[in-house]
Amino acid sequence: MSKTAFPALFISHGSPDTAIADTQAAAWLRQMAADLPRPRAIVVASAHFEVSGGVAVSADPDPETIHDFGGFAPELYAMQYPAPGEPELARRITDDLQAAGFPAQAVDRRGFDHGVWVPLKLAYPDADIPVVSVSVDPNKGPDHHFRLGQALAELGAEGVLVIGSGSFTHNLGEAFKLLRAGVREADVPGWVQEFTGWMNERLAKNDVDALIDYRKEAPFAARNHPTDEHLLPLYVALGAAGEGARASRVHDSAEFGVLAMTMWRFDPVAL
Repeated sequence: MSKTAFPALFISHGSPDTAIADTQAAAWLRQMAADLPRPRAIVVASAHFEVSGGVAVSADPDPETIHDFGGFAPELYAMQYPAPGEPELARRITDDLQAAGFPAQAVDRRGFDHGVWVPLKLAYPDADIPVVSVSVDPNKGPDHHFRLGQALAELGAEGVLVIGSGSFTHNLGEAFKLLRAGVREADVPGWVQEFTGWMNERLAKNDVDALIDYRKEAPFAARNHPTDEHLLPLYVALGAAGEGARASRVHDSAEFGVLAMTMWRFDPVAL
C-alpha cells in the first residue's frame, strides 16, 4: 500500500428518502467527500445487490438508476444518478476475484440500486466519477465477505474508493412501526445499544475474529439483523482496507429508534 492509499468506508444508507431527508446521517454524507481526495472511481458493495452462488460485478458503461422501493415521495422516483460505469475496472475486479477463488463474473444491465445511488447522490452530487457495483451473497456469511474485500485491497492504492453500503442495524419490522407513525426520531432501545456498543468496540480494536463470529458473540445479534445482508458490506470494507487497518467511527446517529446509522472508515497501514 502507498501512503496515499484511499480508505475503505462502511456507510449506513438508511431509508431511500435519506436522499431528501433532513437527518444527521444525510448531513454527514453531504460532507463526506470533503475529507477525501477525489477518487478516480468508486466501487460499492451494496446490500441491495444480492446474488447467490457467486459474485456479480456491474460492467455496464451507462448504468440506470433503479428505484427499488415503494411508498415514498414522488420526487424520489424522479431522481437519477447518471454516473458512468467503468467496464475495464469491472473486468479487472472480476479477474482479481476469480484469482482469489470466487466464482465471479462481470454483468451488464445492472443499474444503481438505492444502496448505491442514495449515498452517492449526497456525497458526489455531480455524478461524474465512474461507479462499479459488487454484489453480496445473502447465503454466505461475514468471513466470505471479508475475504471478498481482501481481494479488492489493491484498489485503494490505485485511487479507487471502496464503499460497503448497508446498515449497522436492520430490523425493519421494528422500524416500520415508527415509520408508519411518521416518527423518525425515537429513543434507541437497550437491545440496539448493546449490539452497537459491542460492534463499535470490536471494530475499534480490529478484532476481526470476533466480528466475523458476531452472530454468536454479539448481544442481540439476530434481533438487530434478522438476516445478514445489510451488515455484510461492512466486512467487504474492512477486508478491502487490508490487514491491520486503522478503524475510525466517523458518524453515529439513529433513525426510527432501531436503525443505527453508524459509519466507519478503515485506513490502510502505510508501508
